[in-house]
Amino acid sequence: MDYLFGSPCDVLIRFNDEEKQARVALSTTDDSKREMLPLFIGNAPVRGTVQVDIKGKPLEHLGVKIELIGQIELLYDRTNPNPFTSMVRELEGAGSLTSNKTYEFDFGECEKQYETFRGSNVNLRYYVRVQISRSYASNITSVRDFAVQNLTVLPEVNNTIKMEVGIEDCLHIEFEYNKSKYDLAGVVIGKIYFLLVRIKIKHMEIVIIKRESTGTGPDQYNENENLAKYEIMDGAPVRGESIPVRLFLAPYNLSPTMKGIHNGLFSVKYFLNLVLVDEEDRRYFKQQEIVLYRKAPKTTTA
Repeated sequence: MDYLFGSPCDVLIRFNDEEKQARVALSTTDDSKREMLPLFIGNAPVRGTVQVDIKGKPLEHLGVKIELIGQIELLYDRTNPNPFTSMVRELEGAGSLTSNKTYEFDFGECEKQYETFRGSNVNLRYYVRVQISRSYASNITSVRDFAVQNLTVLPEVNNTIKMEVGIEDCLHIEFEYNKSKYDLAGVVIGKIYFLLVRIKIKHMEIVIIKRESTGTGPDQYNENENLAKYEIMDGAPVRGESIPVRLFLAPYNLSPTMKGIHNGLFSVKYFLNLVLVDEEDRRYFKQQEIVLYRKAPKTTTA
């Protein structure tokens, strides 16, 4: 007879050296809360233990296994996740657990090609799942999520961005940013040049926009989110004036740029939107995509 109340055992999953392991805060379905997950960098080995504590009588089972799974979940279709990696380790064959037992697991330096991401319409997650199979009762399952971050070396080519924006006979400005690719803790440095000003501008601001895209072709859905708004000018500029731009990226919740993940299932892009507002509250804007990446720390030699 199966237990009427709860599971006949407790299953606890721990990663090696978890007390010293770095953790990362990720948003939950309740945006006011954050979940702290153990962090693995790149292809770092995933190792740990599974502790099974028996509650009372022996537990008959058909086998104990642990899986490492990476999958993409579209939030409008959660019942059909899209796995991109899966590994299985058998911890024990069929038998009976008569007392508490601890198993070790080791997935080695497994490839974790994508970075963990939680967005408005898509989640990319990694987790380990323990399953105790049974013949005459439902299987016992325990899941533990972890986070992955991938580091990138400095890009060899990182051109400046120079563009012109104009309204014929009314406004002509040039803007310049020092780079087109930035690490997540970088600083956007630039200047705005006013070559012609015949409208009364009230203020100017830069907005960081995250664009999350899911699907492809006619089924593609885009959602824009304004992550930060930074006012760079208050008052009317005059011809020949230049306005400096200095925008620190570190305070904002940014991820690396992600393009065409898992055969184009989703993408995450970032844009700098330069917005001018005149005294009649008309808005003039120009967007420019920037590429964000997670910078690898500098290595030192003895």
